[in-house]
Amino acid sequence: MNTTILQAQLLYNEMGKSEKKVADWLISHPGDNLPMSISELAELCESSESTIVRFARRLGFSGYRELKISVAGEQEKKVVLPTIDENDSCFEILEKICNDAYLSFERTKRTIAPENIAAAANLIASARKTVLIGLGSSASVANDAANKFLRAGYEAYSYGDTHMQMIAASHMREGDVMIGISQSGASKDIVEALKFAKSRGISTICITGTDRSPIMKQSDIVLLTDTEETKHSSLALSSHLSRLVVIDALCYYLVYRNEQSGDVDGENQKSLKSKRVDE
Repeated sequence: MNTTILQAQLLYNEMGKSEKKVADWLISHPGDNLPMSISELAELCESSESTIVRFARRLGFSGYRELKISVAGEQEKKVVLPTIDENDSCFEILEKICNDAYLSFERTKRTIAPENIAAAANLIASARKTVLIGLGSSASVANDAANKFLRAGYEAYSYGDTHMQMIAASHMREGDVMIGISQSGASKDIVEALKFAKSRGISTICITGTDRSPIMKQSDIVLLTDTEETKHSSLALSSHLSRLVVIDALCYYLVYRNEQSGDVDGENQKSLKSKRVDE
């Protein structure tokens, strides 16, 4: 893995226009050594020497010399560019998806507010019950979350049908929590269900990958992931994984703070013993 180029991709959206020119040149010239002098690179990137120093420091280097040494040291490491195209082999697509997942996790760590995920976990821990809703791939995330919360000793349900989502909300009461999962944050049915729940005094949480989206207005707590989807966004794994990793973080937190649960995993294993075939 070429970590220098991956780091440039990870921090790309935080860069100014001039820094992006340097990043674009670096990403588009995988395996190339950087020019001997900083002025040569500045000319190639149509940028300035000060911008290149700023770019190097953003990536964690003291200056251009350290950046150049790092790039040279990783020259033999394969660079996997993020965009999937029709000429890629199946294995090359796998490599790109793996790198995209790595970048997605790193962006999510940088984007999600620590105080928000802590507040969400504590809210779920104290809730009478938690209802999770989502559509499409988000419905599978909601279902996975409900299963994990239940195994952790918390009452949880998931609904992927829009009618059942509204019916479930109508049976909830103050002290319950509804979690809406939507990558776009603009799924009308999810937004409307959260709005209805919120109007009834029910606490609401959203997990979304889009800042300033409609779902945020109907959520007491926002858990914002961050992904850059591939051309075929409906097939993208990175956004799906970023939502699942948030669910896993909540679940582990809940498991270790369920003082009433005792040996939850042990009880789960006992209950499932009859479902296994003895050898």
